Amino acid sequence: MKRKLVSIPLSVMLVSSVLLAACGGDKSASTAPAASTAASAAPKATEADSKPTPITIMSPLNTAQSPPDVIVKELEKMTNTKLTFQFFPADTYEEKLNTTLATGALPQVTYLKNQATFIQMKSAIRDGQFWEIGPYLKDFPNLSKLKSTTNDNTKVDGKLYSLYRGVDIARQGLIYRKDWADKLGLKAPTNTQELYEMAKAFAEKDPDGNGKKDTIGLADRNDLIYGAFKTVDNWLGVPNNWGEKDGKLQPEFMFPEYVASMDYFKKLRDEGLINKDFAATSKTDQIKLFTSGTAGMYIGAMTDVASLNKDLIKNVPSAVVDVHSMVAGPSGKFSSWALGGYNNVVLFPKSAIKTEADLKKILAFFDKEMSPEVANMMFWGIKDVHYSVTDNKAKKLDEDKWTREVKPFADAAIGDEDTTGRYLGIPSIPAAGKADQLKIENLKYAVQDPTAALDSKTNMEKGVQLQALITDATYKYIYGNLDKAGFDKAVEDWKSRGGSKIIDEYNAVYKK
Repeated sequence: MKRKLVSIPLSVMLVSSVLLAACGGDKSASTAPAASTAASAAPKATEADSKPTPITIMSPLNTAQSPPDVIVKELEKMTNTKLTFQFFPADTYEEKLNTTLATGALPQVTYLKNQATFIQMKSAIRDGQFWEIGPYLKDFPNLSKLKSTTNDNTKVDGKLYSLYRGVDIARQGLIYRKDWADKLGLKAPTNTQELYEMAKAFAEKDPDGNGKKDTIGLADRNDLIYGAFKTVDNWLGVPNNWGEKDGKLQPEFMFPEYVASMDYFKKLRDEGLINKDFAATSKTDQIKLFTSGTAGMYIGAMTDVASLNKDLIKNVPSAVVDVHSMVAGPSGKFSSWALGGYNNVVLFPKSAIKTEADLKKILAFFDKEMSPEVANMMFWGIKDVHYSVTDNKAKKLDEDKWTREVKPFADAAIGDEDTTGRYLGIPSIPAAGKADQLKIENLKYAVQDPTAALDSKTNMEKGVQLQALITDATYKYIYGNLDKAGFDKAVEDWKSRGGSKIIDEYNAVYKK
């Protein structure tokens, strides 16, 4: 079978994980099989299949180094498997994924990085390189619990090829230095003007009290989606990727609010309120700007607040963080950019899985993984080693130990809290508990992408290259290297090179 090379260029590499990515080594965790029975949720093994099932798994690594095999050994005992995890740094994962796909060397279980990477992989899916798994889910009691709406958002041409890693739908918001805000007499911003004023004060009014102008308001990165831009542009009234205008679906950058968002970020950059090289800043370096005490604001997943705080107080022990999400735009209305119920998916390459019987064995592993016992091991680790339980909720005993030994596996846990039955967590700091509340309140104002479950043939063929035009034009506009007329020309180029066909194709299926 001829394999299509899925090109993942700059425009897609700018899309980072909603997770805290750090540069780690190209190491893999591999352990010997453990002689034990499978988890209680697994079907009873016959003599023919009692041998541990060998499974190799490729996954992005969001910690500084690959984990030890502590959790792997326990998972092997509980699922009757021999697991080999191949972890690769999340910052460069798309490149590794692209190379491995091109050489036909993908392992049996291949995680992508995020929604954008999944979209780019659809051409290879259509090319028949991955197993369709939808028809098999009904045969597995736990896999059949996966949410149908999320499954629908991950289908390709109406067929399901992937298992999803669930995500909070409306988790976006502001993480900020409350100690700085209190010192300067600032409250949590209720609108985008007050958000700007907080950024300006944090940059210009010496919030750390050292007598030097060495702080900035907002730390951002080279990512127009999972960085600050998309969350803020939604606050400013931009739709989620696509929106309805003049009676039909149109892309977000054809709305006047998108230009207003570029103007907003241009003002932040021109005035030195954001790191000026943000378009070339990795997520790792963005995080360092906040945790080193240089920046006072971080816009993204509010659920990252505990890990950000952990590293921040190592450098600034007196620091206090808080979270906020209800920021209104000029219209006075609240809105919250919503994800499609997943932040990553796992695919099953036919090049590595030769038979239906082998596929079913691997799906059986994931079915066991969704049982409460195995899900807790995957997400929380070993009880009384990595976490304790109080009132049927889990609390990490040592954040650093959990991050080092458990987080890479938690980042690969499929399903959701409610579909797996794993423990809910006890917040480690008050701000984390507040984030849990706000992500629920945000649901009332969640703005969904109307094209999430739609397909456009032209978008599959040309979408990456066309989006690169808009991404580059957006950065050039914010940096002052392109004016409004230049941006409008980029939009016209997008339309003439295939964008108009994408609009037509989406609207043709949207109206049905």
